Amino acid sequence: MASNQWDARYQEGRTGWNIGTISTPLKDYIDGLADKSLKILIPGCGNAYEAEYLFRQGFAQVYVADISKYPLDNFQKRVPDFPKNHLLHTDFFKLTDSFDLILEQTFFCALPPKYRSAYVDKIHQLLNPEGKLAGLLFDFPKTNAGPPDGGDRHEYRKLFKPKFTFKTLETAYNSIKPRAGKELFFIAHKA
Repeated sequence: MASNQWDARYQEGRTGWNIGTISTPLKDYIDGLADKSLKILIPGCGNAYEAEYLFRQGFAQVYVADISKYPLDNFQKRVPDFPKNHLLHTDFFKLTDSFDLILEQTFFCALPPKYRSAYVDKIHQLLNPEGKLAGLLFDFPKTNAGPPDGGDRHEYRKLFKPKFTFKTLETAYNSIKPRAGKELFFIAHKA
């Protein structure tokens, strides 16, 4: 989808993925992170509740990127002390910086499936040598009718190999009720 299509979704309130808070699996994962100096990216951040939570927990190197300016403006109003230069209004595939951790929350599933291998390549490029990708992937039959578009463990393992090694790829035990049994929590290390 082009930026104007995402802009229209935000303007028209067609944001069914927005749960209004950080997702429980990501909150629990963040709560286990001890190194507050990590440089973290949240691509396709939407309303960026994860970034707000990280920032409020003392993580100072959090960056959010979205192709639509609307969620970034909403985020800035909600979290006015968040560094403005960490709000990246850009196409994810044009990012050039490097990060220690990239958090995945509904961005992968919002991309048309034909971009999935390009996503893996770009994530690999953006991560530092010891970098990690962590977050949630949907676990339901793949469609081309999305977003969101589904997928399953077998597809994800095949797609991310050989650029990543999964340390965890399991059904999230703590998903919100509407997503229970439909999310895979994962941690993948750059190979």
